Amino acid sequence: MKFLGNVLSTIVGLFVFCMLFFFGILLIAAIFGGNSSRTVVKNNSVLELNLEEVTNDYGGKFNYEEIGFYEANHDGLTDILKAIEAAKNDEKIKGISILNNTLALGVAQTKALRDQLEDFKKSGKFVMAYGNVYSQKDYYLNSVANTVYLNPVGELDFKGLSTEVMYYKDFQEKTGLKMEVIRHGKYKSAVEPFLLNQMSPENRDQITTFLTSIWNAMAIDISKSRNIPVAQLNTIASGLLARTPEMALQNKLIDKIAYEDVYHDDIRKVLKVDSDDDYNTIDIMDYAQDIATSTSDFETKDKIAVIYAQGEIGSGEGDINTVGEGSMRRSLQEARKDDNIKAIVLRINSPGGSALTSDLIWREIEITKKVKPVVVSMGNLAASGGYYIACNANEIFAEASTITGSIGVFGTLPNLSEVTKKYGINTELVETHENASGYSLFKPLDDNFRKITQEGVEHIYNVFVTRVATGRKMTFAQVDAIAQGRVWAGSDALRLGLVDKIGGLDAALAYASNLVKVKDYSTVDYPKYEKDFKDFFGGGLPFMKSRENLIKEEIGLENYKIIEQIRKMNSQKGVQAMLPFEVNVK
Repeated sequence: MKFLGNVLSTIVGLFVFCMLFFFGILLIAAIFGGNSSRTVVKNNSVLELNLEEVTNDYGGKFNYEEIGFYEANHDGLTDILKAIEAAKNDEKIKGISILNNTLALGVAQTKALRDQLEDFKKSGKFVMAYGNVYSQKDYYLNSVANTVYLNPVGELDFKGLSTEVMYYKDFQEKTGLKMEVIRHGKYKSAVEPFLLNQMSPENRDQITTFLTSIWNAMAIDISKSRNIPVAQLNTIASGLLARTPEMALQNKLIDKIAYEDVYHDDIRKVLKVDSDDDYNTIDIMDYAQDIATSTSDFETKDKIAVIYAQGEIGSGEGDINTVGEGSMRRSLQEARKDDNIKAIVLRINSPGGSALTSDLIWREIEITKKVKPVVVSMGNLAASGGYYIACNANEIFAEASTITGSIGVFGTLPNLSEVTKKYGINTELVETHENASGYSLFKPLDDNFRKITQEGVEHIYNVFVTRVATGRKMTFAQVDAIAQGRVWAGSDALRLGLVDKIGGLDAALAYASNLVKVKDYSTVDYPKYEKDFKDFFGGGLPFMKSRENLIKEEIGLENYKIIEQIRKMNSQKGVQAMLPFEVNVK
């Protein structure tokens, strides 16, 4: 037995050693590999704009203190914009190619990218675009090009904007799975799908209003680039007059119908490269990495902090896809205490979330404002809790297509009382005081609990409106009149006084620098997320797929999105200041 025990302990020891050795190699490779060599930009090069993997403004900084490892990702939209700005003055880069690019960015983000390409063209360098298929948002970006190509059997989607909302009232009644809803705001339609089986007039009105505003903003930009009147663009969209390549060319939405080899030949001609030779290209992500890791800005003493709040707002540390109380408050505190940082720009791209966390971030901004100015730049959306953390800034910038407002709150409580009754399950409560049990999943929501919870919702709504009224220098009644959970596009929010100016992150930075009278400055990005050892391998090992990717492959992306919506609703705790619905503009 002793012999067998020794053999077993030896085998276990060897296994542990091999595992530690294996993970050690992976760790060393992660720390020292991948970013050690710089990308060589050859003369007469073309920058290839491939943005399929770019979704966020900020790639993130991560500190794994337990293993002494620090990582900074440079794959955010901000990095792409800086790279295009650098390419404008890079003599080795002669132009930009947008080839079969599929965007995962929102409309306001696409606007920022489009503006940067427009500025790039002022250098005299070319921007050329080719697509086998253009979605509506892809065309919005590609229309900025000097020359737009479309495959002879390709498609161009140009028909106006739409969005779809799913309703569950009948499903709840048939299954007994019910969501109890307590809300304030007649436009607070995050919970409308659980109460109705069709869209309310108020919801239809607000969606129509902001979709029209977003479309108008897009149409104005396309009109300028393609020299087509907005009225004519609307006629083309209504009649589907760009549904074939020939019709798109006839209506001047594109410049050439050609195969991809012709597109490359035309680039060769511009570069004066022989038709048998390949022209030099560099991927935008590689170029962005090089620009981000250059040392040109490190010597600048004066700095402006850019703090990114992207994703749903909740408790905890947060990451690049969630706005966490821990990382946000710490970022504001660090920027506030750093004497070299003269101002702060808060870049918000959030539908809202926890009302409590929103208020804690609001409070940290209130403290920070007493030390140095805070300017807000809104991205695709800064709604509900996203607007809550913006409302007390010194100045608020939004794009015309930004989705904002949604000043309202709600609470949801899943209820299984009908299901348990249907299958003969009964639960009994024993309590020492009248309200000791609180809420039970297995009992119908009683009037007393509903009344108490409604009081909590009303209290938070009143606090929210008061915060906005104070920050925007309006009366409670003025804010209440445009609140009630209603969603607005940035252009309408400007008219209503919810934002101060239309513009992107660059405009917000310029305003902040003028505010503190600083001309030469560099930017410092926050948050720096604090992570532990298990987070280091959180995405799985290099040869393994994440659970999320496996599910997506099995059930498809659209079904996965539905599951994610249900999961998010079930995970919400406490009163929520959240966008009324998930806006997916088509």
